[in-house]
Amino acid sequence: MNMEAPVRTIVKATRPAVVDCDIHPRPRAITELKPYMAQRWWDYLMTYGIRGRHGYVKGHPYPKMTPGYGMRLDAWPDDGSHPGSNLDWIRRQHLDAYGITHGIMNPLGPSGQGDQNNAFSAALASAINDWQIAAFTDREPRLRPTICVPYEDAEASAAEIRRRAPSGQHAHVMMLSRTNEAAGRRRYWPIYRAAVEAGLPVGFHVFGYSGFPVSNTGWPSFYIEEMSEHGTACSALLASMVLEGLFEEYRDLKIVMIEAGFAWLPSLGWRLDQHWKHLKDEVPHLKRAPSEYLRDHVWISTQPMEEPEDKAHLADVIEWIGEDKVMFASDYPHWDFDDPFIAVPPTLGEARRRKIFSENAMALYGFR
Repeated sequence: MNMEAPVRTIVKATRPAVVDCDIHPRPRAITELKPYMAQRWWDYLMTYGIRGRHGYVKGHPYPKMTPGYGMRLDAWPDDGSHPGSNLDWIRRQHLDAYGITHGIMNPLGPSGQGDQNNAFSAALASAINDWQIAAFTDREPRLRPTICVPYEDAEASAAEIRRRAPSGQHAHVMMLSRTNEAAGRRRYWPIYRAAVEAGLPVGFHVFGYSGFPVSNTGWPSFYIEEMSEHGTACSALLASMVLEGLFEEYRDLKIVMIEAGFAWLPSLGWRLDQHWKHLKDEVPHLKRAPSEYLRDHVWISTQPMEEPEDKAHLADVIEWIGEDKVMFASDYPHWDFDDPFIAVPPTLGEARRRKIFSENAMALYGFR
């Protein structure tokens, strides 16, 4: 009896559906954005270029460990285009290969976010939003666009959300974690208000250039430092949101932390709660313990997922966060891509794995 074919069929049938909450598209060339930009801003881009909020004229303020912004070496298409730019390649290598039912696009560069010139930032973000739909979503409905916003100009960001949201195509509003001021400050509240009015979550993807080092003690020497600092940077981001009273003002606001890891979240909640017990008179606008806001308003994605030696510790972390708040992300096509077939440990159990792979994202984003 030939057992090989039935075994393959059973394995394929029992693999859960996958919603990927973090796919990074990229234009083949900057000229792909020209049709979506006013001549004034195209000329500006050609003359002055993209100028992030940091003191480096060329290159990155942080070390990078692979060519092409940290891409998988096998993600470079045969036609020489950049990883994340060739739709047919994305289909074959990722969507079809893993049975991705929905993939959320989070453009990182160029996205227009955090540029020194706020007006140019708004123009480039708008162009990226047009490009996502024309280059990907119109041709591949499994790929869902996000609304990139020029978040240092909150009013322009709110206007972009209100202009895009009625289409019903977008998964979330996208910001980067390194804002120029703490993300809970009132200067950013128009963005959150517009997102709530549109019924959209706000996704914070790590990275971005705030004008300040991610470390509180200066620029890191090594790439591993930058990657490890995401936990502390995102802790500060969420602490600001909680303590400024953002979630009391917008009780329907949903925040998604993307590519930030998540094992740091319980300890943040514990620490905030401990200090709040003694300092709650400083923040009388908080009606509940800080950890309760985190549990109610924050979703997290799995990549990069901390992998403790004792797998029970991972289950404990997920239980604290809430197993309905954890969503799968691959980070395709980056070097630290998580393979959907092996990324989520079987020790978490099939019911929890189904929630992580698809059910939680389907519920949050309203996918059908």
